[in-house]
Amino acid sequence: MNTAGRRSRIPVAFGCDTGQNVTVTGAMTEMRAAQGTWSQVPVDCRVRLVRRLRHLIVSNAGWLAEASAAARGRPAAESFAAEVVPLVEACRFLEFEAPKLLATRRIGRGGIRFWRPRMFREIHREPMGVVLIIAPGNYPLFLPGVQMIQALVAGNAVLLKPGTGGSASAERLCELLVRAGFERQLIKVLPESADAAGEAIAAGPDKVLFTGSAAVGQKILASLAPRLIPATLELSGSDAVIVRGDADLDLAAKALKFGLELNGGETCISPKRVFVERSAAIELEARLAQLFSLPAGKSCPAPNGRTVWPPSQERLKTLIQEALAHGAHFVAGGFQENGSLVLPVILAGVLPFERLLHEDIFAPVLSLVTVADECEAVFLANHCPFALGASVFSRDETAARATARKINAGVVTINDLIVPTADPHLPFGGRKRSGFGVTRGAEGLLELTAPKVVTVTRGRFRPAFEPLAPADFRLLRAFLTWMHGAHLKARTAALLSSASMIYRRTKTRRRTI
Repeated sequence: MNTAGRRSRIPVAFGCDTGQNVTVTGAMTEMRAAQGTWSQVPVDCRVRLVRRLRHLIVSNAGWLAEASAAARGRPAAESFAAEVVPLVEACRFLEFEAPKLLATRRIGRGGIRFWRPRMFREIHREPMGVVLIIAPGNYPLFLPGVQMIQALVAGNAVLLKPGTGGSASAERLCELLVRAGFERQLIKVLPESADAAGEAIAAGPDKVLFTGSAAVGQKILASLAPRLIPATLELSGSDAVIVRGDADLDLAAKALKFGLELNGGETCISPKRVFVERSAAIELEARLAQLFSLPAGKSCPAPNGRTVWPPSQERLKTLIQEALAHGAHFVAGGFQENGSLVLPVILAGVLPFERLLHEDIFAPVLSLVTVADECEAVFLANHCPFALGASVFSRDETAARATARKINAGVVTINDLIVPTADPHLPFGGRKRSGFGVTRGAEGLLELTAPKVVTVTRGRFRPAFEPLAPADFRLLRAFLTWMHGAHLKARTAALLSSASMIYRRTKTRRRTI
């Protein structure tokens, strides 16, 4: 985003099917006023609007799917399954869970000691204010849609900057939100340009949600830092798949094929690095070659591949050529005589520390690395600057769970790929260069709020307000030993000493009175 951190020279206009153009800076005051009123609406009332929205999405499911699919040249059925269905499920999750998650939490008197006998505590969840969502283009309906609905349920107003080709999906969802009863002033859709995101950041939102590449995420963070604006970043992935020797190889191969082909390979948690134990490596390679209709090791394009022409993919071609030079070979995909690359690409025999394994490649490219055992697989999986998702394939669920605990990633699926992450109950986010913070699920909803602590102290007893005398120091030290000492004998002695000092102080005070 080359304009992040400064205002664009030309004011950016936007709207939500209103027929009116308003600058970002000028609209921020209007949005803050609307959000102030919206934040006072009870959560139960907000989720009633979500229920209406869910019904509207179902009624207009084909309309929404077509808008998303047309922008990306994908089948409408794929968008329906991958975006509309999980968006509806996310609405249902909020209907049932948001009132409980956003309710005031009252903490009992447990843990309050003798010097604070009448203190009562509450934790409130309050909206951030105006949330800026900078969305990707690969899933233009589901990813920003869930974030937008969660932000609204939490009591925020939303500025949405769609990804490339995402405006139609954004505008259609925005229209349904208004029809469901959400105030039009709470939802604004920006143009798709980087200038629009830059001006929105300059206008001072209260939180930013960004989904995209690590390189752009760095630029966004740089523009947010001077303003101390918090952010949740879901960034690039280079997901690892560990195939143990006891894995169901037919299932693993089918899952890898699904992961390579879903959304044309443009999925942040699609598989990139496969670490397969030596006993299963040849069989897995053979199964993948059969699924992609290629004899193992033959370096010619797969008939169902799609061509990527230079120079747009020169970096990817260089990385693949390096791996080939070091002994790797094609299982699927390949170079044509004119130098173009046919996708999807599957390489086998890739060395463990090839550059190809440590780059964020947003294309259907899979590298098979043969390992000696699970320990080597976990080490190599974690030896990567990206840590978004990972998968483990094994017939031994106990062993697979143990492996999953050792992998450094935001989400680990066992005997599955990608699909479980659409569960609305689950948070989603990465680690290291894959970002920080989460969206979706209970944790994602709470990240769109700020906790406020309220305490009430009753009565007039305020010993902390009084200056400490030497006797008070001895009493506190005895009390500390009584409550937290390591040995029973010392704790018992401290208890008796505390009781004696309190008794003497009380007796002295009565005499003076």
